[in-house]
Amino acid sequence: MKIVPVFKVRNMRAALKHYTEVLDFVMTGPAGTADAPVIDLGNGDAEFQITVLENDRLFGSVVNVWVNDVDALFAKYKSRGLDTSGKEDSPVEQGPVDQTWGRREFYVKDADGNTLRFVQEIKA
Repeated sequence: MKIVPVFKVRNMRAALKHYTEVLDFVMTGPAGTADAPVIDLGNGDAEFQITVLENDRLFGSVVNVWVNDVDALFAKYKSRGLDTSGKEDSPVEQGPVDQTWGRREFYVKDADGNTLRFVQEIKA
């Protein structure tokens, strides 16, 4: 069994730019273009879709993305333009933090309220 989340976006071109130019995702579907109503994205084993369909429902999805080094990934995304300036109320959107449940995490929200939660286990 495999779970492929679907994120609702308002602007396909802006969302595609965010996920492929700032973050490390690529279009994986055979018919993926910036004009498509649904686009498949992936990176390694991570897969999800973005869609402009159902614009009155599907907002606010959250997905855990397990990685080997959240600190290096956060630095990379920040160097590409990841904006954390408006996230004062959420430390995990400003940079990686150690959580009490044994994980180091940072969150990236897109303009439509969807969150990618980048996670790694804290090694004892």
